[in-house]
Amino acid sequence: MSSNDYDNEKWRDKLSPEQYRIAREKGTERAFTGKYWDVFTDGTYNCVCCGEALFESDTKFDAGCGWPSFYAPVDNHKILEESDRSYGMIRTEVMCKNCGAHLGHVFPDGPAPTGLRYCINSASIDLDDNG
Repeated sequence: MSSNDYDNEKWRDKLSPEQYRIAREKGTERAFTGKYWDVFTDGTYNCVCCGEALFESDTKFDAGCGWPSFYAPVDNHKILEESDRSYGMIRTEVMCKNCGAHLGHVFPDGPAPTGLRYCINSASIDLDDNG
């Protein structure tokens, strides 16, 4: 068994089929269907795979796109960005730096102070509302 097979088996055991498809296979959820697209509870959004803190609720905003949107990560060093040329588009993919989970994409059309919109799949994150 290769180490990649082991990783896939580990993630399949830990994640729901939808979380696995999105976070480990670079999938996406349909707009307006994820559990966090319209949630504005205070807390920290963590990577569904490894638990790394990625986004804070005070940077979340309603972009009207149907996915949770943030204007900044908790720390720029906690995410990786990579060019994504799938589906005939050129976009910037966002991944968890700690475990490589696919989170979504970042676009240059967000609000101040960054002007960025991190468009994140609900299935890739878990909200810790400190409660």
